[in-house]
Amino acid sequence: MSGHSKWATTKRQKAVVDAKRGALFTKIGNQIAIAARGGTDPAMNPSLAMVLEKARLANMPKANIERAIQRVADKSAAALIEEVYEAYGPGGVGIIIEVATDNKNRTLPEVRHTLDKNGGRMAESGSVMFQFKHKGVIEVSEKGDEVMMAALDAGAEDVSDEDEGTVIYTDASDLMKVRQGLMDGGFTVASAELQYVPTSYVPIEGENAEKLENLLSAVDDLDDVTNVYTNAE
Repeated sequence: MSGHSKWATTKRQKAVVDAKRGALFTKIGNQIAIAARGGTDPAMNPSLAMVLEKARLANMPKANIERAIQRVADKSAAALIEEVYEAYGPGGVGIIIEVATDNKNRTLPEVRHTLDKNGGRMAESGSVMFQFKHKGVIEVSEKGDEVMMAALDAGAEDVSDEDEGTVIYTDASDLMKVRQGLMDGGFTVASAELQYVPTSYVPIEGENAEKLENLLSAVDDLDDVTNVYTNAE
């Protein structure tokens, strides 16, 4: 399972650009509103705790976070729906698109149009998903055997050294437990979230690689899209 998604790295770099901050806060706010349905106390709601950590790392204003949580109690607010779309991109790579929307009749055509315009296409349900597994993904700043041993002792499934630290994979249900174990061990957790991780990768290069980057960027720029994953290598 080693070989972390290159798009995830590109996406994080892109997310910190000041021009994108408003859109990023909107996306995280939607994720907070959805997670808060399971309870507004992060100590009792691991899903909310994970998204709040993501908001903190993005320097999201406290007022924005509070508004997103309060949306649960606002009966006049349009209900958000989580959807997962499957698609193919240039070179036959698989793409998983997560959205949070209050209007599926708006979001699905927008996603389909963006894919069509940039060399991709929607795929039938299940035709791409089998190439991914829903896993916990934790990134820590440190590298080396100590990180690996601490992660495995905490219940991690796999550990991969990367340029800027270590990526740790867990079963979806063990994400928060492993994260806490790493923090208790004194390691710096840069991020911890559920992701669709490829089980195999599709090599892509040259013109197709450039087209794919443009496609993923265009899809990610859509307001209702919260996450994009690909098995491109």
